[in-house]
Amino acid sequence: MASLSEIKKPVLTEIALFDSHFRDAMKSRVALLDKITYYIVKTKGKQFRPLICILTAKMLGEVNDKTYAAATLVELLHTASLVHDDVVDNADQRRSFFSINALWKNKIAVLVGDYLLSRGLLTALSKKYFDLLEVLSVAVKEMSEGELLQLEKARRLDITEEIYYQIIRQKTASLIRVSCRCGAQSVTEDPAVIEHVSIFGEQLGLAFQIKDDLMDINADDTGKPKILDIKEKKMTLPLISALQAAPAGIRKEIISDIRSRSEDEAVIRKVLSFIHDYKGAQIAHQKMNQHRDIALQALEQLPANVARNSLSQLCYFVTERTS
Repeated sequence: MASLSEIKKPVLTEIALFDSHFRDAMKSRVALLDKITYYIVKTKGKQFRPLICILTAKMLGEVNDKTYAAATLVELLHTASLVHDDVVDNADQRRSFFSINALWKNKIAVLVGDYLLSRGLLTALSKKYFDLLEVLSVAVKEMSEGELLQLEKARRLDITEEIYYQIIRQKTASLIRVSCRCGAQSVTEDPAVIEHVSIFGEQLGLAFQIKDDLMDINADDTGKPKILDIKEKKMTLPLISALQAAPAGIRKEIISDIRSRSEDEAVIRKVLSFIHDYKGAQIAHQKMNQHRDIALQALEQLPANVARNSLSQLCYFVTERTS
């Protein structure tokens, strides 16, 4: 598996220029806001979405100002969603750092998320990139709907595999799809190319989320699984797959345990054993690889060059990563 630094090699210069655009987009005349956005930049993650936006553009043409605007929009929207998610989940940490709401409380965190979202939309408007604005606005709608659908279903624990896919297609895959699409739209108007790129992004996004599900129940660097999804009563694909394979009586018992005592250590161990016994993780892993392979097939319809090679390597990085 190629490392992320190797995958970035074809666009190192462009990533550095993007970083400058991203910092500029978050500037404010409010001292507190500047302090918080500086913290966000300092604790940034892998910047996965702007990376695939820029790689997609480089694969199809010349990276330009519209590409940097697209990558900035995508990352601002993603960062805003993370800030809001931490408030919804009452999370104290993000990427091993304190979350915004942990340091500055919920009210400020919500306002910061709103600010980042508005800065993203204004970035598109100021450049008159109305096509990017339309695509990103649809993604915001889909992400919100996906989050609300998941919260609604968590109360009843009645998520089928079909509903699970609806949730992750909206919550996670939509923004990865849009990252690819915006990168493509910054250099081409060819509808066939944009369609292939969109399929690639959505399938990669589905694989990305299933991998997150699997990492939650597998041992991390500390030797223990995070198991946050079980505690939060989130129905992930490994659990859904195990429930589908189990007899009705056991299925009902597991759902009842999660509904009433999801944070009980004994229940968590029981659910993890149940997922293992009914091969939930194994089934989810197979489906994750199927989505990765569909993404790779879509990629093969696009120009062959070093940027496409990096996007291909990124598919394997997504499904084989440990964090």
